[in-house]
Amino acid sequence: MKYPQVQNFVNGQFRPVTTNHTLTITSPTDGRELALLHCSTATELDEAVQAARAAFPAWSKTPIKERVQVFFRYKYLLERDLQELAELVSEENGKTLGEAIAEVEKSIELTEFATSLPQLVTGEVLEVSKGVECRTEHVPLGVVASIVPFNFPNMVPNWTIPNAIALGNCLIIKPSEKVPLSLAKLASLLKEAGLPDGVFNIVNGDSEVVNAICDHPDIAAVSFVGSTKVAKIVYQRATQSLKRCLALGGAKNHLLVLPDAKPDMTAQNVVASMSGCAGQRCMAASAMVAVGQVDHIIDKICAEASKVIPGKNLGAVISRESKEKIERYITEAEQQGARILIDGRNTVVEGKENGCYVGPTVIDHVKPDMAVAREEIFGPVISILRTNTVDEALAIENANPYGNAAAVYTQNGGLARYIIEKANAGMIGVNIGVPVPREPFSFGGWNESKFGVGDITGKSSIEFWTKLKKSTTKWNPEAGVNWMS
Repeated sequence: MKYPQVQNFVNGQFRPVTTNHTLTITSPTDGRELALLHCSTATELDEAVQAARAAFPAWSKTPIKERVQVFFRYKYLLERDLQELAELVSEENGKTLGEAIAEVEKSIELTEFATSLPQLVTGEVLEVSKGVECRTEHVPLGVVASIVPFNFPNMVPNWTIPNAIALGNCLIIKPSEKVPLSLAKLASLLKEAGLPDGVFNIVNGDSEVVNAICDHPDIAAVSFVGSTKVAKIVYQRATQSLKRCLALGGAKNHLLVLPDAKPDMTAQNVVASMSGCAGQRCMAASAMVAVGQVDHIIDKICAEASKVIPGKNLGAVISRESKEKIERYITEAEQQGARILIDGRNTVVEGKENGCYVGPTVIDHVKPDMAVAREEIFGPVISILRTNTVDEALAIENANPYGNAAAVYTQNGGLARYIIEKANAGMIGVNIGVPVPREPFSFGGWNESKFGVGDITGKSSIEFWTKLKKSTTKWNPEAGVNWMS
């Protein structure tokens, strides 16, 4: 195999795991075996928790302006090793190198935000009565954990690493067992940046480690990113153990295309949204609602989709199982009467015959009750549903149980504002098919796309990773006593 055995990272050192439960890490681009992973158990998790507990007192007492110095250096190291990091993401996840570079660049932006935290958590102080002050300050929680998915091996871990640690917590992170290599590299960079041993730890494994994280009495908070099915389980199990939990789930994002939309811009943007990262992102366009006569735009969408070439500007999906699942959705829609305008099934890339590729797929005349219209496909597939009015389109979007993102393509500002107000989603785009907020604005959806309070990035994350301490002081007995003192 290309890489040595995947190891845990505990107390500043890589440690081998010797359990008999092993998994082979393969590259979805061509099926090459990359590394062997031994799945950890609750015992290995507890070792990481104890290391984090030991590191917490000193790290939490370190002034935040000193803590963030680690992340100034970490940001530099991400920039220094950007190409290497991107190549690793592309190799283990399957996305194109350009997409992987963009992912690492987003990690750099996330880290940059963390370096600004000293200016955002200054607390408040007010003289509430003569000589009496009330003060607030943000206090770290302790040992916290993050469970991250396969689709962004570099970026999603950095949704939590810089903020949670800079705010004074010690972090245990469990990577997807499909893409553990990027996080190991990040661990090395954090150590090089000067992060004290025990503050950051990696525990590799499968659902056994997830359950152990949810149950461990010394873990104060858990963040999760993955499917809605698992997000619900993690949220329920973690909160049952009296932990804070923020669990981000799946999505079914609707793009509303109105007749006055700019055809070229709309077509390019819709296709980029549905095919970027092979559709394996919770912000991908999955359903397009065509309002009125927009056949001229649909024709352009098909023309743009035909320019997306698997193995060139379209990456692989994560596994053979994923490829087969996506293709079953397409076949079922066709059997139910939908029309396949662009068909990405049975895609094979020359020279990468063992890769897991699905070509861009455009499905027209989809009915709201079809699986392709209701369920998250997580592939480069867009379903077109047709309506006559904006309100009919909004009814389809509102009936969607998810609530991550929605977008509208129009040149009418009044209609855009109307849709922003009526769409039942946490992130809305106008002529933008992937409306991910940039820092310091936070990332997070609604409904069955998120379980818990607050968002995972930006300013909103401060409330999740800290608790608020309030103090009231008085040093002037000569002022007397009233109802406020």
